[in-house]
Amino acid sequence: MKVIDMHCDTLSVLLEKRKKGAGGNLRCNSGQVDLQRLRKSHYLIQNFAMFVVLEGAGDPRNPQDPMVSQDSKAPQDPKAPWGPWEKVCELYRYYQEELDRNRDILAPVLKFSDIAENEAAGKLSSLLTVEEGGVCGGEIEKLRRLYQMGVRMMTLTWNFDNEIGHPNYDTGQKALMKQSMGDWKNCPPGTPEWEEKRRAAQAVLDSYLHTPNLMGGLTEKGREMVEEMEALGMIPDVSHLSDAGFYDVLETTKKPFVASHSNARAVCPCVRNMTDDMIRKLAQRGGVMGLNFCADFLEEKPLGENNPGTIEAVVRHAGYIANVGGIEVLGLGSDFDGIDMHAELPGAQSMERLWDALHRAGFSQDALDRIFYGNVLRVYRDTLK
Repeated sequence: MKVIDMHCDTLSVLLEKRKKGAGGNLRCNSGQVDLQRLRKSHYLIQNFAMFVVLEGAGDPRNPQDPMVSQDSKAPQDPKAPWGPWEKVCELYRYYQEELDRNRDILAPVLKFSDIAENEAAGKLSSLLTVEEGGVCGGEIEKLRRLYQMGVRMMTLTWNFDNEIGHPNYDTGQKALMKQSMGDWKNCPPGTPEWEEKRRAAQAVLDSYLHTPNLMGGLTEKGREMVEEMEALGMIPDVSHLSDAGFYDVLETTKKPFVASHSNARAVCPCVRNMTDDMIRKLAQRGGVMGLNFCADFLEEKPLGENNPGTIEAVVRHAGYIANVGGIEVLGLGSDFDGIDMHAELPGAQSMERLWDALHRAGFSQDALDRIFYGNVLRVYRDTLK
């Protein structure tokens, strides 16, 4: 068994732990991913995302935080602006420190041939990604700088509008959703008012989760950025992007692209998941979508009901996606360290358990090889320079 996982948020989690004085590092981590478990579970490549939240990225920083400019590891003036670009540079420096610390077992992927060379040397491959294209601020030169840093995939948006395009969640409904959820949680449980507020919050939440953005796609600058990504050899990632944006990427690109951590919307109606038509179009382009282990993207539960996550739900999505788009469109995108603990797939050590469950469900050895690494490897062969 070999594994390629297109998305985890481990770098961001570990950096925040370090800044708070907590223990943990990439080799041995109490979260969902670390190098020891990746090696034991026969990972070929782990994609490590540099995840930046645009909202609040400009907050005053702790003067003890490590700070880097785009061109230097030297500390910056504490009074200098601190925004999304500075945050992604901070994450990059942390990533470089971990690469240096673990060079005996970990090596970066900058071109496709690196993968085979790293494997031959007995090393795990690391492919660096960005989750939130807004870190570039719409500047092509910053996109090129990310490529020079080693970034080979970028999620175009997260859950906020940026200069590239728009997410599928209606950001205008977010305040209303937070208010309705607060009203419900502040009521005494079990009272008639509590139930009334719960139903109201459920209605607002359903609207937020189930209403796709069909109008706000890529901006003109976004099309330019995506074209430059393809020219550089950086893979566009449409997870989180609006429905309209997906079709704009399809129109703008010629090579395969990915939805690194998205499931099937027909199985779970959250707009973070892909419609049947999107799955088919992605497959026709030669792209891949990665099964996301977030319980709420696998199966929705009513407000107030626990949703621990099951392997059965992952298998259900895998079977549906394979039936709609063919086995070649299916890969893995766990979202580990960016999601709550999945009860049956708690971390990187769980991949053999998932393999066995899919095999019992009727997936052949060849199909499992494609899902666990072959399909993503093909995309990397066709896109990385």
